[in-house]
Amino acid sequence: MKPIITIEYCPKCGWMLRSAYMAQELLQTFTDEIKGVMLVPSETGGAFYVFADDLLIFDRKAMERFPEIKELKRLVRDHVSPEKDLGHSDHK
Repeated sequence: MKPIITIEYCPKCGWMLRSAYMAQELLQTFTDEIKGVMLVPSETGGAFYVFADDLLIFDRKAMERFPEIKELKRLVRDHVSPEKDLGHSDHK
C-alpha cells in the first residue's frame, strides 16, 4: 500500500500556499511511490508538520525553520522509496 503524505499547516499564519507548493512538488516527484498528499489546516497556531502516513518526518517548531524543497524530497524519499534517485535534489 502506498503511503499518504500529510502536510499540516497553520492557515492563520498564511501557510496554505507554501503547503500547496510543497504538495505539488511531492506529487510530481513521487507520482508512482505515494498515494497522494493531503493538506490539513491545523487548529494549532504556528503548526507546520509533514507526515509519511503516521510518521512525523518534519516539524517546523522543532527545526525552527521550514524545510527546503530538496530537503523535504529527501525526507519523503527516505521513507517511501529509499532506492529512488532524486537527481540534483540528492546533492547538497
